[in-house]
Amino acid sequence: MTALGSLAWPPAPIKTERLVLRESEARDRAAFVDLFASPEVGTYVGGARPRDVLEQAMPEVPGQRPGCFVIEHDGTMIGMVTLDPRDPQRQGHVRPEGGETELGYMFLPTAWGHGYAAEACAAALDWFTEALPGEPVVLCTQSANDRAMRVAAKLGFTEVERFEDYGAEQWFGVRTRATPTA
Repeated sequence: MTALGSLAWPPAPIKTERLVLRESEARDRAAFVDLFASPEVGTYVGGARPRDVLEQAMPEVPGQRPGCFVIEHDGTMIGMVTLDPRDPQRQGHVRPEGGETELGYMFLPTAWGHGYAAEACAAALDWFTEALPGEPVVLCTQSANDRAMRVAAKLGFTEVERFEDYGAEQWFGVRTRATPTA
């Protein structure tokens, strides 16, 4: 069982100054399609997916699984943050057996440049750290993705290694936090 698998899901919605992190709902389906069909969003994650394929394949309630937070601003989904076990077969690990929790996120282009990614990811990481003190979280992004590199630094990730994957240089980092104090 992975670290995340030991937690009750979903948690109560997490509120930040401007955002709500919550479980996915049926009303988020159109935003999920927009997110995965966006050429801008797909730039560093393997490209956009065809909208017609997404419309047919997307479940009625997408992203309804442990570790997937919908990010809501003013009542509307603007993106998602995920905490998933990192595939042991992929490059980049801080444990020999792999399976570390990996932070991922995607936001609609209209939400870019407002600090929402850092705010939402920090809230998800705070929740995770409180639930599983001392558990490391890893992040992997293309080193060419300047925005993601800035968010990683802001969130306290430190570089572990760089490697080639998906035809591009990847930056792999880890965030470890001591047990929170009351």
